[in-house]
Amino acid sequence: MTVDKRYSMAAAVEHFVPDGSTVAIEGFTAFISFAASHEIIRQRKQDLTLVRMTPDLVYDQMIAAGVASKLVFSYLGNPGVGSLNCIRRAVEKSIPRPLEIEEYSHFGMVGRYIAGASKLPFFPLRSFLHSDLPGANPEIKFITSPYDGSEIGVVPPINPDVAFLHAQRADKEGNAQLWGLLGMQKEVAFASKHVVVVVEEVVDEDVIRHDPNRTLIPGLIVDAVVEEPYGAHPSYVQGYYDRDNSFYLAWEDISRDPQATSDWLDEWVYGVPDRAAYLKKLGPERIAELDPGEMWAGAVNYGRYD
Repeated sequence: MTVDKRYSMAAAVEHFVPDGSTVAIEGFTAFISFAASHEIIRQRKQDLTLVRMTPDLVYDQMIAAGVASKLVFSYLGNPGVGSLNCIRRAVEKSIPRPLEIEEYSHFGMVGRYIAGASKLPFFPLRSFLHSDLPGANPEIKFITSPYDGSEIGVVPPINPDVAFLHAQRADKEGNAQLWGLLGMQKEVAFASKHVVVVVEEVVDEDVIRHDPNRTLIPGLIVDAVVEEPYGAHPSYVQGYYDRDNSFYLAWEDISRDPQATSDWLDEWVYGVPDRAAYLKKLGPERIAELDPGEMWAGAVNYGRYD
């Protein structure tokens, strides 16, 4: 018996993101569900703990909107451009509200997700030896190896209340297929208590079954499927659209000014009811510029800011 798990984005956020939740919107430079983050902002969720390997613009916008009270992360920056100015304001000046931070290395966050997915009590790694991070984060601890007596760093598991994970396609049961720069999407899915898969297109089960090696997230752990074309813009989805580098550049100037940031949120998030309206506002010419070309897995324009 098949189960149709299709939701609208508004319904998925309303159902799976109560105030106070721990939320992971993952995707390592690619597959970042800005559609989910914008809906969370529109619904004015509060006191969220946001979890991500590199917060990117997605969490800069959410923190500017005041939805989060804590950030658990690794590497904080606008990739290839500069700082995340809204997060910096929250940390340094409590604008628009105070923000608690818990910082790890990338590998530290990888270890936390793996431990969470594997139901392990901790994940060991050597890279925190002689690092300054343990001094800033008491959750990074050291133990003695029971095998050779050496000192080893450990990090705790993390199990988000809900993860929003973008993919190219899925069937209505949530069997999701991804290809390209995968990051930790699979591990995050298995670590999370609830999983919302956001896809460019919902396809027939036969499409999934005919290409099973692309199925990274099985439907048995998925709670909801949201069909949201261009839902990862301004990040990219391999084979569907390119990274919008012009937006990453523009955000540097917008985010430096609190009023400009507020105006942008009013126009592009609060001022549109959903992703379809956002895309209409973005316009067909801008969308056409992000076409990766004829190749199904075309080259990605990542890091070219011209």
